[in-house]
Amino acid sequence: MRRVKLTWFILPFLLLTVALLGSCSSEKYIPTGSYLLDKIEITSDRSSVNAASLAPYIRQKANSKWFSIFKVPLGAYTLSGRDTTKWINRTLKRIGESPVVYDSVQAKLSCRDLTLAMNNLGYMHASTQLVTTFKKRSVKAHYILHPGEPYLLGKVTYNVTDSTIARVLGITDGTFKPALKEGQTFNVAALQQERERIAQLLLCNGYYRFHRDYIQFRADSSANNRKVNLTLELLPYRVNADSAATVHPRYIIDRVNVTSNDSSAVPLRPSVINYNLAIQPGHYFNSKQLQTTYNNFARLQAIRYTNITFDELPDSNRLVCNVQLSPTKPNTLSFQPEGTNTAGDLGAAASLTYQNRNLFHGSEVLSLQLRGAFEAITGLEGYQNQNFEEYGVEGSVQFPRFIAPFLSQGFRRKSKATSELAVSWDLQNRPEFHRRVFSAGWRYKWSDVKHNTNYRLDLIDVNYVYMPWISSTFKKLYLDSVSNRNAILKFNYEDLLIMRMGFGFTYNNGVNVWRANIETAGNLLNAFSAMGALPENSNSQHTFLNIAYAQYAKFDMDYTHLFHFDAHNTLALHTDFGVAYPYGNTKILPFEKRYFAGGPNSVRGWSVRGLGPGSFKGTDGRIDFINQTGDIKLDLNAEMRTFLFWKFNGAVFVDAGNIWTIRNYADQPGGQFKFDKFYKQLAVSYGVGLRLNFDYFILRFDLGIRAVDPAYETTREHYPIFHPQWSRDANFHFAVGLPF
Repeated sequence: MRRVKLTWFILPFLLLTVALLGSCSSEKYIPTGSYLLDKIEITSDRSSVNAASLAPYIRQKANSKWFSIFKVPLGAYTLSGRDTTKWINRTLKRIGESPVVYDSVQAKLSCRDLTLAMNNLGYMHASTQLVTTFKKRSVKAHYILHPGEPYLLGKVTYNVTDSTIARVLGITDGTFKPALKEGQTFNVAALQQERERIAQLLLCNGYYRFHRDYIQFRADSSANNRKVNLTLELLPYRVNADSAATVHPRYIIDRVNVTSNDSSAVPLRPSVINYNLAIQPGHYFNSKQLQTTYNNFARLQAIRYTNITFDELPDSNRLVCNVQLSPTKPNTLSFQPEGTNTAGDLGAAASLTYQNRNLFHGSEVLSLQLRGAFEAITGLEGYQNQNFEEYGVEGSVQFPRFIAPFLSQGFRRKSKATSELAVSWDLQNRPEFHRRVFSAGWRYKWSDVKHNTNYRLDLIDVNYVYMPWISSTFKKLYLDSVSNRNAILKFNYEDLLIMRMGFGFTYNNGVNVWRANIETAGNLLNAFSAMGALPENSNSQHTFLNIAYAQYAKFDMDYTHLFHFDAHNTLALHTDFGVAYPYGNTKILPFEKRYFAGGPNSVRGWSVRGLGPGSFKGTDGRIDFINQTGDIKLDLNAEMRTFLFWKFNGAVFVDAGNIWTIRNYADQPGGQFKFDKFYKQLAVSYGVGLRLNFDYFILRFDLGIRAVDPAYETTREHYPIFHPQWSRDANFHFAVGLPF
């Protein structure tokens, strides 16, 4: 208990001590007459100007802080000695950060850059005031922005003398929609965007050699009324500076040549090539179609890279498009061993995967995987075999297009979807039971890059769970015994059929991440049952092929918002909510569809499936993994992330959440969701984390400590934050990737 208190309550003070000691000792690295740049502040006396958005124009930044509070990198550096032959000094300097010495010249240049930035925003009479506060050997720099009144656009004229371009843009017939209009703030960025917009319009309409430098603006503010009259001019085409001015040439695609980058034939069928070629002969050159063609071939796993060039035919405005495809190696074979540790039971697993990336010469991907696992189980009494064995085979074929009837060719081209057929068979032999799981599914995946969204549609997904053998000991203890019978456990050790449909949605713009999934099961089979086409078993459940089918509806929603304070510090706020309701042919949700709480991606003060439901407290470790599941889930998380040094990042976090059941099950007392009680049953934990960030993957180590434990409602153990016990309240987690 004393160790926990020292670690979690004194650690912030230790960091603060290191930061303060480092700041004090940094004087030895600051030249005489110079000052440490301790803090930078930027404000504006006009609310319409976001001062924080202009902070990048400040040339000198103060030393970075861990969690936006502690200057530990500076402290580590300045605690080092000058003797670089010593290992400790080199290490402290490597992981630390040298003091930032205030430079008055850079500060003046920053004032100039800030003023120019405000000018570009339309504040032509803007100025920047620098206020410096010196204290001992450090200085605080405060940049105060004085934007003044903004200039507005007056009359906006589009001067396009090229009649063909004027017709293409819609100026001739009045359909042109200018982005610059009288009355809006004069903004250089808006002018540049208009140049880009018009240039892209022309590049998409045959003007292969057009670029934005042919578009210029003339601004007139001579009226001195804070209005700028603006004229956009489109300059004539010139081959070079010495050539005569002409109209801009408009190019048509003459033909398209598709070749391989080596002597081999093009690896794709002609129909697949045509399907992915957005560039078509007889059409005007279109830069969007060029990028679409690149994107289409980049999606094909049979193609490593694509190179597209254009040749001009002599004495004409026609282009020959050359598409060069570089194929990938079609067949790969990989072997992956791994070690396992389940509650102290050690084991090993291995998988062998074969992949063909061009099965039917249409970049169809065939994957075949064989997997085997073994685990030595200890602590089980009354069972003949003490080991766990698992064997599985999985196969899938992924098509890089939308395969479905009644869809137009245009929709299929725009959807950028993949279609996948997957089948798997899994054989599990445990001391308590033998389990067989057959799965098959047909699904679609597609994305909308423009709107940062991804979609997934499971058109049909079938799971058949078959229990060929259950140990007599296990049946006697948990399935048949009247005194110890568990309804949830018994339901999950019967043969079961799940036939479901699902839809998933993801939105990610780098700051906000939304995920939502909805699925239903058993409704199609239930329609046949309503017509009397399916028989019932002894439990009054309808069956298909003598197997009871599951019927439920499930909805999940996940949201993350990121606050980026600076390049080194980010606050992540996360919530995860889910609810699943069994009905009709099912009174209990299948185990695979139930929610659990605790673990590296939930409330980290608890182990996986170690929390809930509600105030339920497990009593039998052999079956608590069944009892500690629910129909409703709520997670609330806050995590402050910071860069430490090299590849190391740190985090401090607070987690809250739990799971609940919809119905009141006798085997899960205190687990039912109630509106007047659920908020009192929220578990809370806190902790610290260390991450190894290798860019392409992240290794994560989290240590969570319980703060509020809903399993103890009336005793002092309800608040372990005040009465911590290391063995009971601390959990260490290792995972790959960020938690949310």
